[in-house]
Amino acid sequence: MRKGATGMKRIFEIDPWKIVTHSLDKGNKRLQESITSIGNEYMGMRGMFEEKYSGDTHPGIYLGGVWYPDKTRVGWWKNGYPEYFGKVINAVDFVSLDLQVNGESIDLAKDKFTDFSLELDMKHGLLTRSFIVYKGDAKVQVESERFVSVACKELYTNRLKFKNLGEKPVVLNVTSMINANVYNEDANYDEQFWNVLGQNTDRESLQMTAQTIPNDFGTPRFIVAMKAVHQTSLEYQTQTKETKMVSAKWQKKLNANDQAEFEKKVIVTTSRDYATRAQIEQAAADLSKEQAAKSFETLLSDHEDIWEKRWEKSDIIISGNEESQQGIRFNLFQLFSTYYGNDSRLNIGPKGFTGEKYGGATYWDTEAFAVPFYLGAAPANVTRNLLQYRHNQLSGAYHNAQEQGLNGALFPMVTFNGIECHNEWEITFEEIHRNGTIAYAIYNYTRYTGDQEYVHNDGFDVLVGIARFWADRVHFSKRQGKYMIHGVTGPNEYENNVNNNWYTNTLAKWCLEYTEKIAQEVSAKKIQEFNLTHEERQKWQQISQNMYLPFDEKLGIFVQHDTFLDKDLTPVKDLPQEQLPLNQHWSWDHILRSPYIKQADVLQGIYYFIDRFSESEKRRNFDFYEPLTVHESSLSAATHAVLAADLHKEEKAFEMYSRTARLDLDNYNNDTDDGLHVTSMTGSWLAIVQGFAGMRVKNNKLALAPFVPQQWDGYSFRLNFRGRLLSVTVDKKGTKLSLLTGKPLEIILNGKPIVVEMEAK
Repeated sequence: MRKGATGMKRIFEIDPWKIVTHSLDKGNKRLQESITSIGNEYMGMRGMFEEKYSGDTHPGIYLGGVWYPDKTRVGWWKNGYPEYFGKVINAVDFVSLDLQVNGESIDLAKDKFTDFSLELDMKHGLLTRSFIVYKGDAKVQVESERFVSVACKELYTNRLKFKNLGEKPVVLNVTSMINANVYNEDANYDEQFWNVLGQNTDRESLQMTAQTIPNDFGTPRFIVAMKAVHQTSLEYQTQTKETKMVSAKWQKKLNANDQAEFEKKVIVTTSRDYATRAQIEQAAADLSKEQAAKSFETLLSDHEDIWEKRWEKSDIIISGNEESQQGIRFNLFQLFSTYYGNDSRLNIGPKGFTGEKYGGATYWDTEAFAVPFYLGAAPANVTRNLLQYRHNQLSGAYHNAQEQGLNGALFPMVTFNGIECHNEWEITFEEIHRNGTIAYAIYNYTRYTGDQEYVHNDGFDVLVGIARFWADRVHFSKRQGKYMIHGVTGPNEYENNVNNNWYTNTLAKWCLEYTEKIAQEVSAKKIQEFNLTHEERQKWQQISQNMYLPFDEKLGIFVQHDTFLDKDLTPVKDLPQEQLPLNQHWSWDHILRSPYIKQADVLQGIYYFIDRFSESEKRRNFDFYEPLTVHESSLSAATHAVLAADLHKEEKAFEMYSRTARLDLDNYNNDTDDGLHVTSMTGSWLAIVQGFAGMRVKNNKLALAPFVPQQWDGYSFRLNFRGRLLSVTVDKKGTKLSLLTGKPLEIILNGKPIVVEMEAK
């Protein structure tokens, strides 16, 4: 394990395509589990062991879109609080096995073992593990391979191989389980969320159907059906049914050098896709029969083929720095394991399928950081589905605003269904800047893809709701003759209940302007649909033209909020290193009174509209705010990387890239043990493509201004843009552009227009 001066903790070896270790770090077992998580958008799991482990561990399996509404519990109820707090729940456990040698369960927390290896193959989406375990005189080698299929979303497959390396015979037992006796880690300790509806077992299979426990809020109760089929050289022994578990046991005597195999293939179907329990169970049975007929090698090959196609479209190749290479590929792998746009009902939780923190719900992270990534790294329909997700939940946004006594639509800070389901007032009802980012995502999609159809139809529905919210949320200051927004939390959550957060006010102003611009383009029928009057649109213009935006003439900076400059503005570098991260050492009161910034705030607004500010404006604000930023949000480094690159601060840009690319691999903030920071993983792509390569959309054209960080020899990436797939290769000699698919395209490269077209075959 490597520790650095920043407090980073590295427990895996450096490899360009693999996450691998040859040591079981029992003190960092949860961290190992987070980093070796796997998923396929439909479901996923942490990298916990299949067999029993009595040490510290966090088993977790999660199903996309399956959640539970828990009653909001606060000591002092405030009007407007959401009735429930939504959370992802640990699914019924279909992974667990009990592996026994001579009647004793293998438990690496206690047993003597050697030759341990744990490997996540990112190129092929395969998690493998091997070790030699000792039980008295017995010596058995165990190998495990498992994956969740991207070829059949409902399929989980695990193959184990055993070999007796000892001189004496051993008796090997394998017990396979489906177990609803599971608990959540992040909240509601000791509570369970599954009722078993039915279970069955026979010589080859296990079956269970379960339903989430009742709730008081009228939200759907999810039903899941799981069928596990086993193929093995072991001999079937017995079956067991308990209240919340069904299991079956196999056994075989292994003489010296004898080998055995055991395969477990599990199909998981849910009420998200089927209307009745009978249909859910029948689908599980049909899919199980279909997949069981295929060999492990065939299933793995089908899975690998799709991963290969994904990498062909989106791989970033870095030469001269394997740490950087591993970091970007790890992030791409986990992002695509979490979301690939195949289901518009799903979104991207901050922890994906790797843990329960943040409730597993949708945050503003998606629109701010995931949308620009998916625009460039995947086909346009992937991002379109993310926008559609918000439109589908527009009625919930109107409900949220009404709960606060406001007009228009307030999109939730945290949600599964559009209804706000987070109970921290200073976040839920003060961090309203997320409404601006929902609108910005529509703008970002429109300018990048050139697709006007969405913004003129469903997108306009969203924009009008947001504009009406801002128009009601502002107030007019007679003393200043300006419109203001009081009582908010900006992106910097280390300040609460501030007045006139520059970023929030700037986005509100922009949203009103942008919605009015689109109102001039849409059909008369669309205007009539919302009863948009001349007077209402005039009011939007009046507010946007007279919005108060804090500015300090002496410093030449946009002021984060009204009283920010009254703080003791001591830079982070002057803090004792042992006090960082602040959120793990200081009281919340101390943090709120400090000048320290959790993540980009003013700089987030400059990042959004990077070409609307002069270089001197960007430089003054960056030089003032970055030294006060502790980067204790996983979202922080990417914004700073892009801005630093834009300002030719190449060392700072690379520092921020390294932080966002290896945030979890090196556990920078000492908080990866409870899950990965999935939405912020987009930051490493943004740092390279928008930062080092200077990618922008200017005057409706793609523009690039690349440089190579000193620590690299070069890099290359692929970029989706308006129906084209481009290859961009940058080294110390210059930049090479190739058009892989699509019509010829004019690109602005280092300020000069060039036309790229496909090479003749």
